[in-house]
Amino acid sequence: MLEGEGFAEPNPRPMFPNPPGLLRIEPHSDGLRKRIWWGSSSNATARWAAGLGMHLMSSTLKDDENGKPFHVQQAEQIAAYREAWKEAGHEGEPRVSVSRSIMPIVNDTDRAYFGHERTSTDQIGFIDATTRAIFGRTYAAEPEVLVKELAADEAIAAADTLLLTVPSQLGVDYNAHLISSVLKYVAPELGWR
Repeated sequence: MLEGEGFAEPNPRPMFPNPPGLLRIEPHSDGLRKRIWWGSSSNATARWAAGLGMHLMSSTLKDDENGKPFHVQQAEQIAAYREAWKEAGHEGEPRVSVSRSIMPIVNDTDRAYFGHERTSTDQIGFIDATTRAIFGRTYAAEPEVLVKELAADEAIAAADTLLLTVPSQLGVDYNAHLISSVLKYVAPELGWR
């Protein structure tokens, strides 16, 4: 259906003339099928998404499947996804994004908001009575420290896209400053483009 195949019977008394045959999803978007992303919290759902040909979006939270650090588990999830993509025989390369909270501390305002996060670690919790989850740490430090920490993040290295999560409650101007700080002080040192 996403590729434009008709599936719905037209109204027998339409307000406007219908094309012949079954109706498709409208508005139609050529190539939509190749632009669908799945937000996966487990290795199993990552493999499932790959089997269906969807791209993988892995956020800052996933099922804690083996007690390893968040970034290691997320890198394992990406590897499982890419293996399942190959097994399914899809054409093209799958896309993978990961999300991170990255707060460069470059002035007193940054320090006031995020200085306490310098010692941030992964957190464990429960999504429901049986699903243990791991939430990735916030990266908050001076740029030279962030570069070293982020270079060791296995999931960032395995992904082809990094999404930055920003504290929207701090407003547009402050978030523009945060993103600018990442782009100016961190990204070039890591070879990100």
